[in-house]
Amino acid sequence: MKTTEFAATISEELQNSVGLISDEEAERLVDGILNAKKVFVAGGGRSGFMAKAFVMRMMHLGIDAYVIGETVTPTFTKDDLLIIGSGSGETKSLVSIAEKATMVGGTIVAATIYPQSTIGSLATFTVTLPGSPKDQSESDYKTIQPMGSLFEQTLLVFYDALILRFMEKQGLDSGKMYGNHANLE
Repeated sequence: MKTTEFAATISEELQNSVGLISDEEAERLVDGILNAKKVFVAGGGRSGFMAKAFVMRMMHLGIDAYVIGETVTPTFTKDDLLIIGSGSGETKSLVSIAEKATMVGGTIVAATIYPQSTIGSLATFTVTLPGSPKDQSESDYKTIQPMGSLFEQTLLVFYDALILRFMEKQGLDSGKMYGNHANLE
């Protein structure tokens, strides 16, 4: 198969995956972002990279947003929102973060394939993202892609869609966002 054919198949898989996300769950998360004092996002591995991209866009929108584990991440409080992106919902370091956030009392959202997972159970609410787990033998959802690639791509597209919905609700456009873009590059 040619590289462009692989890319076309990946695009089809991604289109199918994002088409299965609940609008109600997504809207609840947008409202949570709107109502939070600060927004924190966590993820392990490639899901963590998606979290960083999401936090960057939230910063561009003027949202007080942070990546868990960075040196400039402030204290999480009961007025804050924590979004954990984890395909399995069982990543030990993320479970620990969810447990600590639960003790603090803030809002916790799990973006996961498995809402019944440990992180999903600790969350205030979940957003179910279809996709295939790293061990594809455990899933009926098939993909040509290795490991958790489809979940991670779905997570990034979902995060970008949340940004667009937030912009729509707040009457923002890209021009206003560009004023928050880094200028010391």
